[in-house]
Amino acid sequence: MAPAAMRTAAQSLSGAKPVSYWLDDPAKPAALPALTGDEHADLLVIGGGYSGLWTALIAKERDPGRDVVLIEGHEVGWAASGRNGGFCAASLTHGLANGVERWPDEIAKLEELGERNLDAIEAAVARYGIDCEFERTGEIDVATEPHQLEELREWHEELVKLGITGVDFLDRDALRAEVDSPTFLGGLWDRNGVAMLHPAKLAWGLKRACQELGVRIYEHTRGLDLVRSGPGMAVRTPYGRIFARRVALGTNIFPSLVKRVRPYTVPVYDYALMTEPLTPQQLESIGWKGRQGLGDSANQFHYFRLSADNRILWGGYDAIYPYGGRLSADLDQRPETFLKLAEQFFDCFPQLSGLNFSHAWGGAIDTCSRFTAFFGTAHQGRVAYAAGYTGLGVGSTRFGADVMLDLLAGEETERTRLEMVRSKPMPFPPEPFAWAGIEITKRSLARADSNGGHRNLWLKTMDKLGLGFDS
Repeated sequence: MAPAAMRTAAQSLSGAKPVSYWLDDPAKPAALPALTGDEHADLLVIGGGYSGLWTALIAKERDPGRDVVLIEGHEVGWAASGRNGGFCAASLTHGLANGVERWPDEIAKLEELGERNLDAIEAAVARYGIDCEFERTGEIDVATEPHQLEELREWHEELVKLGITGVDFLDRDALRAEVDSPTFLGGLWDRNGVAMLHPAKLAWGLKRACQELGVRIYEHTRGLDLVRSGPGMAVRTPYGRIFARRVALGTNIFPSLVKRVRPYTVPVYDYALMTEPLTPQQLESIGWKGRQGLGDSANQFHYFRLSADNRILWGGYDAIYPYGGRLSADLDQRPETFLKLAEQFFDCFPQLSGLNFSHAWGGAIDTCSRFTAFFGTAHQGRVAYAAGYTGLGVGSTRFGADVMLDLLAGEETERTRLEMVRSKPMPFPPEPFAWAGIEITKRSLARADSNGGHRNLWLKTMDKLGLGFDS
């Protein structure tokens, strides 16, 4: 980094608050009391992020008489659900390309289910009056290198062959007419498959909707262990116990109460910046009237979008795996990454020089080796789990909630018949092999970005094995 660019980037961060912009909001609801004593329920949901909230809500929609309890170890929406970029995608497979590669025979059904799932999220937001700034503006995958542009052009041709509509190829001029950056060479605009929203307000709105339907929610209530109890299950918490006929685990990156699930996920720390609101003149300088979400096409990619008050969220690039999968609040702040992100922001939008960042934060994502959620049951079908969303859980967690409820009901549905639902990813190896493999993969991906997209022998081997590492 040149000294002048470093000074500009550092100055832009001088007043940034070390907290998620989304969670730093006066609309944040007060925390609910922790559970004390014993509690009983038909269904216990563990985890107060999107996964658990959708599960509790849909459980009550399916059967209003079902007695549902949800517990959250901290506060609803405080982890990944309140720290992400707010991209709510229809894709259930971490993008169509990943789905085609892994489940070519099912991809048409997976795309249909994903579209229906996003429609259902939009309908629920309207039905429950959730003010989460929902905008179905789509997303543009941006090429910033010539090889990326050629790959996007080839992929668009493949989409046409597959009969996928609603995705348009934009050349340099067409893209810069939408959002103006000197680094943009072209892109693919998925016009209807992604919505932008305020992620924390979605979580808080789901919390309220659950309560209105009769779900009892206890915050600051960790599930400490899970054991059989008669015909059901019992979960011990710091100040009490919960007895339930069925249990749904929506704990994602936090250690699963079903221990055999733990090797399938590792934590990846992702980081983001939020700017101050743009002035009308600054906004005019970059265009962006369509308010689409954007993401560049590099292996080490950025994602960026406008907030309701015309701030720019700028995140991604670094994906940090802590040795041993350590989870710590200390890792939520990483100044060297924030500095790198700030410099890259001004490379992308030099016309915004002088703009400052108001917030800088990070958080852990649960990733698995196939990038998409996996599912299963334990304790003879009394417990269901879903995990491994790898950064695209804002939309797909609702689908995962449906899957968990299908599994707990013992029902065969169009969801539970999917190979994606019936199969598992490759687990990660124990340390030090997990850390070494992830580090080699990260360095290889960075090398590919700087070498015209050429993938070395390591990456080609990982591709053949269906393994990967992503944020």
